[in-house]
Amino acid sequence: MAGPYCAGNLRCITFDIREALPDKASKSKPMHVPMSRNPFASLLLLVGFSVFSSACNKDEPTVAVIIVQNEAGTLMEGVRVELFAQPAFPLNDPNRLNKETLTNAAGRAEFDFSEFYKKGQSGFAVLDIRATKDTLIGEGIIKIIEEETTNETVILLPAQ
Repeated sequence: MAGPYCAGNLRCITFDIREALPDKASKSKPMHVPMSRNPFASLLLLVGFSVFSSACNKDEPTVAVIIVQNEAGTLMEGVRVELFAQPAFPLNDPNRLNKETLTNAAGRAEFDFSEFYKKGQSGFAVLDIRATKDTLIGEGIIKIIEEETTNETVILLPAQ
């Protein structure tokens, strides 16, 4: 009988190696412990989750931007802008939110209230706006939203 490795008139002996080896007992499956029953794995998972979740929840700035323009729509530089609270029932010190600044060349006055916002707080503040320059005055209201930049436009009109 000629096989692939037998040439010419040579006789080749073939045998199945599976028949030559004795049967071995099959290996037992390794014991599988669910993660919920392994206290070390559960602790490691909990620590990893808390580290990553706290890193993802960074506070965003709480900013109010007031844009001041005149009746013609021209942006006004050097306007004194005040933000202040006038609560009907003051619970804390409303004066802590009172701030003022001057507008820049782009007619913008920015107020950062990030230091006053506490994580988990419901709502932030509704403040009055007063903008003045020479004999011009403008007023408005702004609802500041926590961890966002809130914009409001005020138009200066001649004082009466």
